[in-house]
Order: sequence, then structure tokens, then C-alpha cells
Amino acid sequence: MRPSHWTKNVFVFAALVFGQRLSGTAEEVLVAVAGAVAGFVCFCLASSAIYIFNDIIDREADRSHPEKRHRPIASGAVGVGSAAALSVICAAGGIGGGFVLDGGFGRVVVGYILLMALYSLVLKRAMILDCVVISIGFCLRAVGGAMAVKVSISPWLIICTFALCLFVAFGKRRSEIAQLGENSEQFRKTLGGYTPELLAHMLDVTSGLAIVCFLLYATDERTAAVVTDKLIYTTPVVLYCVFRFSALVQKGRYSSPVELIHHDLPFQIGVILWGLLCIGIVYADKLGIDWGRVLAY
Repeated sequence: MRPSHWTKNVFVFAALVFGQRLSGTAEEVLVAVAGAVAGFVCFCLASSAIYIFNDIIDREADRSHPEKRHRPIASGAVGVGSAAALSVICAAGGIGGGFVLDGGFGRVVVGYILLMALYSLVLKRAMILDCVVISIGFCLRAVGGAMAVKVSISPWLIICTFALCLFVAFGKRRSEIAQLGENSEQFRKTLGGYTPELLAHMLDVTSGLAIVCFLLYATDERTAAVVTDKLIYTTPVVLYCVFRFSALVQKGRYSSPVELIHHDLPFQIGVILWGLLCIGIVYADKLGIDWGRVLAY
């Protein structure tokens, strides 16, 4: 079920913060937080269903991977039948819980499961398209989060999420090539079409795209009017996190972006600091912070 990968589902909480659903009466905030947490759980179940399904399909290829050969299905510790049954149970739980939470959210979960199942079967073999589909999967998480807390879906939520996750997806491919070397194509055929130089270029392009999208969002008139006009001041932290991620995956320091996120302390500090700054900026009035005086100082 890969619980370590459930951190990917934190995108569900984006709308909770930037949609200003953490302000209001205690009852309103509690309902919004409960909705976001329920949405997170539903996506954890849905994503686990896909992880199991993918491991069933890839069990032969995983046996040639230095790390993935130890996964339960590839190693033979868990039978295919038992794994398939658990995958169905997780999918049913995610979809059922999704529709109980909100009809629109339930449809998003169904769309996510169908898209990622298609990815596991076909799309992951298409170079570049594989990373695009992964990024769309993250966009569905963000959109679902907006539906779970009952806020309007901002186009910027989708654009920024897609740009950032496309960058991370290419980083994952770069990590795989750095780790597997000449055997990369044996494990994943699309890796044969990628080269370290091509992926370095794609990382440069998508990192710039992610940063520009964030800057456009932060300086957008609607953002200034509805959320805040001070998110731009978190740019140095955004730059640090993006550039550190790019440097580490290109060096092959970690086998995957998830491992980097879980084990690189400077990156973790950067992400946590950015999150705290965003909360402090978006909810400055509620927290009694006068950013005008702070910046003037």
C-alpha cells in the first residue's frame, strides 16, 4: 500500500489553506478540516489501490530492480490473488468514501483511479506522456481537495500544481537513471528514450515554469484581492526548495523524490518554512500579524 507515498496526497490540503477555509467560526473551520482530512484518506486508499495494481503488473520487471525486488508481490511474499483483492477493497473504500463526502469529489476519485490504471497499463510506456499523466494525477488531488472543503477551483491551483509536479516527475526519471545506469531500460522501457542530458534540460525548463507560475499566481490581481498580495515574499524559499531538489536528483543522491522528501533535512526545513510563511501571510489578520510593519522593519 506504500504508506510512505501518502505524503503525495497533501495536495488535497492546498485549497484548505489558500481558500481561506481555516478562518471563520469554530464550527466552519472544523467542518472544513474534517472534509480535507476525509479527502486525504480517500486519496490514500485510491492511490494504494493503484500502487498494488501497478506492482501486480510490474512484478517481473521489479525483480530486476535493486530496491523494488524486495516489494511483497515481486518477492513472492504476497500472492497476486491476495494483492488484487486488497487493491479492489482500497479502491472501493476510496470511491465509496469520496461519494459520501461529496458527489463531485467522488467523481474526481473515480477519474483518478481510471487515469492511473490506464497509466499502469499503457501510458507509462509513452515517453514524456508518462510524466504528464503523473502530473495530472496530482492536479486531480488538488481539485478534489477544493471540492472536499467547498471552495471554488482556482485555475492557478491547477496550473501551479501541474507545473510543479511535472518538474518532480522528470526528477523521478532522472533519479531512476542515476540509480539504474545501463540497466534502466530493462526496468522501465521509457527510460531508454530519456538521457541524463535531456532530463537535465527538462528539469531546467520545468523548474523555471513552476517558479514563473508561482510568481504569476502571487502577483495576480485576483490573488491580491481575494487571498493576499504578499505571497511574493516567499519567493526565496520557493527558489531554494526547487533548486535543491533539482541538484539532488541530478546527482542521484536519492533513489526517488519521495526518498528525498523524507530524508533530506534542508529540503524539509525549506518546505515547512514555506508552509508556515504562507499560513502566516494568508491568515495574518486572524493571527494578529501586521506584515506591513514587519516588512518595513
